[in-house]
Amino acid sequence: MASERYSFSLTTFSPSGKLVQIEYALAAVAAGGTSVGIKASNGIVIATENKHKSILYDEHSVNKVEMITGHIGMVYSGMGPDYRLLVTQARKMAQQYYLMYHEPIPTAQLVQRVATVMQEYTQSGGVRPFGVSLLICGWDNDRPYLFQCDPSGAYFAWKATAMGKNFNNGKTFLEKRYTEELELDDAVHTAILTLKEGFEGQMTEDNIEVGICDASGFRRLEPAHVKDYLANIP
Repeated sequence: MASERYSFSLTTFSPSGKLVQIEYALAAVAAGGTSVGIKASNGIVIATENKHKSILYDEHSVNKVEMITGHIGMVYSGMGPDYRLLVTQARKMAQQYYLMYHEPIPTAQLVQRVATVMQEYTQSGGVRPFGVSLLICGWDNDRPYLFQCDPSGAYFAWKATAMGKNFNNGKTFLEKRYTEELELDDAVHTAILTLKEGFEGQMTEDNIEVGICDASGFRRLEPAHVKDYLANIP
């Protein structure tokens, strides 16, 4: 196939105008666990499935929902090791901003800087694109923000979105359920229902993670708190 001539070169466009390595990175994202983000009127919810192949695994040892600053949180679909590196980078960028300006970094500024790092890995020799898409949520200027960053370095602002496995079904579900007036509590329920759309097996507090961000900051919900929400899901 002619496209195979371009598939190993990160810096060469194929005749159809694509960087084929980015297509592969997006395929890695689409094979990852489903993640959902919903912007409510008074905050943001990010949720993801965190299933493990063996019951012997300590499920609380590695988190997918991470705090970047007191008011910004992040989750991913795709490759975990790539995500850890980006979490570290994002925390460093937030700290550098704080040291320079003596105020917390705005969510949009952090997203732009993380996206720039991801884009740099699409134009350099000897590296590959990050195999993750990120959902970054934050609270600035008394309002919520929700962004998605893709391996290409493109980023988008969303009211609600899904990524990873079954993301099309998730987005279709959200389009039917989402309203601008959604409260944070209802948004958590909607996020869990969206994950449930393509979830295989029994959903428990140990195989999903939920983070919420509002005027008081970002926090990851404790499993016991998630269990309370699950009890109200039909």
